[in-house]
Amino acid sequence: MGSKKLEQIDPALGLMSAFSKVSLGTTQKIQQMRQEVIFKDSVLAAKTKALMAMICGINARCEPCLKYYVLQAKSLGVTEAELGEALAVVSTMGGCVGEMWALKAYKAFMEETESPDACCDHK
Repeated sequence: MGSKKLEQIDPALGLMSAFSKVSLGTTQKIQQMRQEVIFKDSVLAAKTKALMAMICGINARCEPCLKYYVLQAKSLGVTEAELGEALAVVSTMGGCVGEMWALKAYKAFMEETESPDACCDHK
């Protein structure tokens, strides 16, 4: 995915290629771990793990993370009902603040039609 698409999630992501160079390629290794751990079916389905990562993004109040993982979950086949149930847990555990961040995730799910290939542009 090009940096222009990533910048739609967050403008800072447009710098990921340059950041990868100055950070000794750690972003590539992190992306490799995502691919091996999150985005492959194993004991847990990849879509379930993407929802778990989305919840981590919500709890960390990281809007780019929650958007990225909600789009990945959607691309892995998560339905609106499945997303809704996961977001109900977030809302229940997080109260008003959790509800607001869950709404951000739901908004991303409803508005975005194309899932990013990666959260980071590695070159």
